[in-house]
Formats: sequence, C-alpha cells, structure tokens
Amino acid sequence: MSEQKDTRGKNRSRQPQSKEFKKFIGENWGPRPTDGYERSAAAPYALRRRVTLGEKFKGVRLVIPAGALVVRNNDCDYRFRPHSAFSHLTGLGTDLIPDGVLVLNPVRDGEVGEGEGTHVATVFFRPRASRASEEFYADSRYGELWVGVRPSLEEFERMCGIPCAHLETLPDVLAKDAGQVQIAMISTSDSQATALVNQVREQAGIDPDDAKQLDDSLEEATSELRLIKDDWEIEEMRKAVAATKEGFEEAIRSFPRAVKHFRGERVVEGAFGARAREVGNGLGYDTIAASGEHAATLHWINNDGVVREGDLILIDAGVELDSLYTADITRTLPINGRFNEVQRRVYQAVLDAADAAFEQANQPGCIFSDVHSAAMRVIAQRLDEWGLLPVSWEESLQEDGQYHRRWMVHGTSHHLGIDVHDCAQARREMYNGARLEPGMIFTIEPGLYFRKDDLAVPPEYRGISVRIEDDILVGPGGKCERISQNIPRTVADVEAWIARVQAE
Repeated sequence: MSEQKDTRGKNRSRQPQSKEFKKFIGENWGPRPTDGYERSAAAPYALRRRVTLGEKFKGVRLVIPAGALVVRNNDCDYRFRPHSAFSHLTGLGTDLIPDGVLVLNPVRDGEVGEGEGTHVATVFFRPRASRASEEFYADSRYGELWVGVRPSLEEFERMCGIPCAHLETLPDVLAKDAGQVQIAMISTSDSQATALVNQVREQAGIDPDDAKQLDDSLEEATSELRLIKDDWEIEEMRKAVAATKEGFEEAIRSFPRAVKHFRGERVVEGAFGARAREVGNGLGYDTIAASGEHAATLHWINNDGVVREGDLILIDAGVELDSLYTADITRTLPINGRFNEVQRRVYQAVLDAADAAFEQANQPGCIFSDVHSAAMRVIAQRLDEWGLLPVSWEESLQEDGQYHRRWMVHGTSHHLGIDVHDCAQARREMYNGARLEPGMIFTIEPGLYFRKDDLAVPPEYRGISVRIEDDILVGPGGKCERISQNIPRTVADVEAWIARVQAE
C-alpha cells in the first residue's frame, strides 16, 4: 500500500529510465553561475542576535528549523517561506533552503563560542545534488531542473557566515551528549525535525514536560529578541514602507477599471499585489481591498465585491521585501477622489484618534497599552458628540462600560517587522505592559466601522467604515517617527494624492 502511495504522483510522468539517458544528462555541463551568493549585509547583525539568544540558554542545545515545504494540493507545494526565527537568526530571507535547521551548540571547555558567545552555530540543510544524480532531473520537489539551483554548503556558508553541514548528519549531532545536554527547539515549524528531536529526547530519557517548557521558552525568547530592531532591520522597514507606497499608487490607478469590473475589489488587490511581486518577495499578508460595506469586516480578504463611485475603499496592505520584512499600512480612500460630508466626518474622527495615539507614544515613559487608550478616548468622545453612545464618553471608557468598542473591537497597535504581527509570542509584560524603547516598530491603526445593518446608528452612517494605519519607529530618546508619513493621510492630502496619481 505504501509503495503504491509513494509512486502515485508519478502516474503522469514519462521520465526516461535508460542507462544511456542517465549518463548523457549528467555530462557536458559548464560551471554554474556564481552570482547571488555574496555575504548578506545582515550577517553581522544576525551574529549579534545569536549571541544574545545564547546568553539566555547557556548549556542548552538550540534547534531552530527553517520549516518544510507544505503541500497545497496533490503534488503542488505552497511557495516556501522560512520560519521567522530562522530567518532572523541567519540574516537570510526568501526561499533558499526548505528543511534547513539552525543548531546552536553550547561551547565546551576550551572552545570559543561564535562571536565569543556561549554557543557555536551550524546550519544543516540539503545542498544541491550532483548533475549526475537522478534528483537533478527527476525530483520535481528538489531537482535543479524543476525548481532551480539550490546553494551548495560552501555558497550558503558564504552568504550567512555560518558553518554548514549536510542535513543527513543532523541526527548524530542532535544525539551527541543528549541527556547530558538539554535540547530546546522551535517545535511549530517542521514536523519532521520536531519528531527527530523528540525521538532523541525519548531515547535519552528526557522528561517530555521539561522539554515542552524549554521549547516554549525558546519560542518566547526568539519572539522577544525581535522587539528591538537593529539598524539593518530599521532600514529594511523604511524600504518596505516606501515600496508599499508604490503599491498603493498602483491601486489608486486601478480605480477607474475597478468601477467597471464585477469584481472591482480584486482589480485593486491585483494592482497592489503585482507591484509587491515586482519590488519585493510579495505580500506581507493577504491584502484587504474592502469597498463600501465590506470594510466593516475587519479581515475582509475575499475581495470579490464591486467598487462603486461614491464609496470608500479600505486598503490594508504591505509589501514584504526579499528580507521578509514587511510594512503594514491602511488607507481609506474615496473611489471618486472626494469625501462626502459624512465620510469626511468619520475619517477625521479616526485621523484625530490616530494623532492622539501618536502623541501619547511620544510621552516619556509611555506604556505600549497607553497608545490604545489614547485612541479610544478620542473615538469615545466623537461617538458621544454624534449621539451614538447610551452613556457619556467618560462612562463608556470605564471597564464596565466600553460601549464605544461596538464600533471598534480591535486593538490599536501591534509590533511589526519580519512578521506583520511581530513578536506575538512575547510575554505580556514585554509587549502590552512594556515601556516604549528605541528600536521598537509598531502600528497605530484606529478605526470606526458602521455596518450597513447597524440600527444603533443613523442611516447616513451605515455602510461607512474607516481605518487609518501607520508604521511607527521609536527613535533615540524615545522620540517617535511616523515612517509612513509620506503616504498621504489627511483629508486634503488624500484627495490631492488621488487626483495627482490618476492624472499621471
């Protein structure tokens, strides 16, 4: 039965099997191109990250898999994206080595750790096979003729500055001194690597509960390691924001065609996505292109609706660079280029909430959760002014009130970087309860969402939803910078932006 399953995917294949063919295809090849394997500019920063992580786990063997290829359907895989911890700690992005594993081994007596730290790093992966091998031409998942040239051990080592070894040697390395040396791993990214580590642990008599606790600690630590961005990461984020502005302008150019299309939202989505693929690795997350009443659905990614003249379209999108760092920007734009009176009123309320949150972030000693509170204060006040709250805005802000949250149920901010919701495994006291520190990058994204069927608001508000999202850097001395400032955000600037872009 298993043999039938293993060969089922080959039913449609007609690969040559003769000895003559196998000999012929392996001969008369010139040197492979050597371009594209230069040392990554992130390599020295990644080294510092590994040293910092190692200090928290002295004497513990750390296993960080890149992750495996994931089947989309039948014999087709999703495009590979390495686990964020692996990419952060190697300094490399995109899709170089599925199945790769970074191992940080604790130094022994007489050894010098990497960067004089507590561990020695090695990357284990499956390098490209010889062109005389069957894999070269017959393996549609890894073969060079099918998916391109994978790096050699030497080439990958040159890129990341980390010693490399063949993946087949990993089991012996993991098993060495197991039981005497504790093992912690990122257990959520590669089921085969996780199974291998658990097998080693079992054979060494390591308690599963103790192992899980260590794994959780490593996942937490690699997440918290990204809370403060270094100079290289900050520059990547600036590039991602600039590329995202280009994507928004392509989306704006698509509005006239979108209005005429039965799936106009997908016209807008596609315009942004095309730009993201041209200038980066692609999208940092599924684009939200929500026109009219669809914008009241917070994670509207179906994008299969019409786009009407006179409606607003909420576009929440970000370009992910080849480094995997992504922007996260939302703009709510009038399809016809002009806000009407009620749209402008709602938009200005959200903009004022965003500005209040930004001002709060600039206060000395600001706690991350204070940013949300500042935005909510403005949202509650405006809803009270419009007569929509059953109590005063002061009462609504009380913990046993929160009536204003009917129209904004999400949080105002999240950390941002190599993941769109970066550092998500960090402890609460390191995230919501932490003071803002230089190097943090996060979003400010208040909104107001009035559903079309919401009888708690007057008819003129129904179907209008607005979110404005910017990416914020905490700079030296705690001074915050809106790194997406060049993406227009005021009513007047948005209207002028649409007119200019569509006139080009």
